[in-house]
Amino acid sequence: MSTSAADASDTSDTSDSADATLTKPPLPSGVVAFVKRDCPTCELVVPILAALAERVELTIYTQDDPEFPAGAKPVDDTDLAVSWHHEIEAVPTLLRIEGGKEVGRALGWHRGEWESLTGVSGLGPGLPELRPGCGSLSVDPSRAPQLAIRFSGSKLASRRVEIASLEDEQEAYFSRGWTDGLPIVPPTEKRVLAMLEGTTRAPDELVAIVPPDLAPCTVEKVAINAVMAGCKPEYLPVVLAAVEAACTDEFNIHGLLATTMSAGPVMVVNGPIRKSIGMNSGKNVFGQGNRANSTIGRALQLVIRNVGGGRPGEVDRATLGNPGKVGFCFAEDEEGSPFTPLSTEFGFEEGVDTIMLFPGEGPRTVVDQLARDADHLVEMFAVALRTMLTPKMVLAFDVIVAVSPEHSRIFREAGWSRDDLRAKLHAATLMNGDDVVRGALGLAEGLPDWAAGKQIPKFKPDGIRIVHCGGGAGLFSAIIPGWANGEMGSTPVCHEIRS
Repeated sequence: MSTSAADASDTSDTSDSADATLTKPPLPSGVVAFVKRDCPTCELVVPILAALAERVELTIYTQDDPEFPAGAKPVDDTDLAVSWHHEIEAVPTLLRIEGGKEVGRALGWHRGEWESLTGVSGLGPGLPELRPGCGSLSVDPSRAPQLAIRFSGSKLASRRVEIASLEDEQEAYFSRGWTDGLPIVPPTEKRVLAMLEGTTRAPDELVAIVPPDLAPCTVEKVAINAVMAGCKPEYLPVVLAAVEAACTDEFNIHGLLATTMSAGPVMVVNGPIRKSIGMNSGKNVFGQGNRANSTIGRALQLVIRNVGGGRPGEVDRATLGNPGKVGFCFAEDEEGSPFTPLSTEFGFEEGVDTIMLFPGEGPRTVVDQLARDADHLVEMFAVALRTMLTPKMVLAFDVIVAVSPEHSRIFREAGWSRDDLRAKLHAATLMNGDDVVRGALGLAEGLPDWAAGKQIPKFKPDGIRIVHCGGGAGLFSAIIPGWANGEMGSTPVCHEIRS
């Protein structure tokens, strides 16, 4: 993807990075202290540092005020180069350096540790035995990403694109074709580096070869698009797994793009990560308002567009499309479900973080507010399923059946498992061949005459995927129609989410 990992819209410009210290500066032998004025514990130990200066070789680096401590002739580290390179996490920090190497470290004020490290006894009479320090400015979340750019050299390989000062950045992104029709978050170098903190995988690791252009896509490229989509760093492992799954031969994202049908990738997340990143599996589960659901789905679509070249009106040839093609991602409500997690159908153990990709259209609501037993409720689901796409379309398309909590309660009370419900749905959706041949029921669409007189399943044996989700009030469930299944189309796939 030719995109920006640092552009003129980033107000914390990296133009000074060429002058930054990219190598670890050596520390002088003896005792080395790191302090800042804006730290009560650092103020507390000023007399102790003065006493140490008379007994040992002492060097003091100050992070925020070149005159602090007064009279101590501190070394100015307000650019935080020394603190960053020596991984100072808190102040005060005391180091002992021998032969250019660190041989001891003490964080905060602890009399015993300071005396052991310096070899000087009786430090700080009248002071508390210990006092915790403050966070080092070099690890301040508002500074750390920019410091990483300045002092480590950028880990990013992507081409930088400068946006002119008088150019509207969003209009620039639209004109370059980077967006899905909505504004994007500018993928500055600082933001992309912060996004990469969400995974342990190397930025240059190959994630997938992305259709239709068969372009290699690295972790860095996924991170750029995740930034643009509005993701948080903790969402990145989910997006990476989604990209891996989408670009498999089984899922066939190229075919899904090229079809004139309305389908796109539908993503269902299982495992503890649902809760840890705040995904929605309850009220308004398919709707707006949840950042993780909305941006993870969008990030996958941006990768396909920007890395793979899958743009609407070009390779994406959908006649109508559907709003879910901006991004359709949600979590399964495992805790409230009467069934095992969806991921177990794909061979994963419960508790494993996974994402399932299904080639689907938008959800279609199924209403039944009167059924009080499982068999009657199945019949209502079956009515909706038999008419999916057309009443005469059989065996060629899969479906997700999204069962809401109020409907699932009925199946729970009946003691039905997911397999039980699927078997009942298959039985209830058998189609009379006389009704599905061409011309039957006054409809030209249909199967050839060989189907006459036969009972034909609406779905293949594994063509019904059952997911538990939705709000706790409302006797409504949904079906999500699929696209062509098998070798002629797309097979749902499930991938483990790795950190």
